[in-house]
Amino acid sequence: QVRLVESGGDLVQAGGSLRLSCAASGIIFSLNTMAWFRQAPGKQRELIAQITSTGSTNYVDSVKGRFTISRDNAKGTVFLQMNSLKPEDTAVYYCNARLGLTLNWGQGTQVTVSS
Repeated sequence: QVRLVESGGDLVQAGGSLRLSCAASGIIFSLNTMAWFRQAPGKQRELIAQITSTGSTNYVDSVKGRFTISRDNAKGTVFLQMNSLKPEDTAVYYCNARLGLTLNWGQGTQVTVSS
């Protein structure tokens, strides 16, 4: 059974930092491209960061320079370090694992940034 479990979401003031974690099980983690998406109220879910099996990373422009995605293959965990948080970063953050056409999602973790 595939499980992706996010953690680390919280209420934080603007300018603060959070570190999200996503622990995966039931997949060959090292082969998967891992990604973080977010969905704000009334908006579509958007891809914000991804890291390939070889460690290449990509970010959406709105988080470049503030967010860092990383992975620990030994622990089957992907992280999202979020610095200089803004109120517009408020959303539910979802972890995603992709291998070929197979996608798996976590349940999401809420991040709220107050001004």
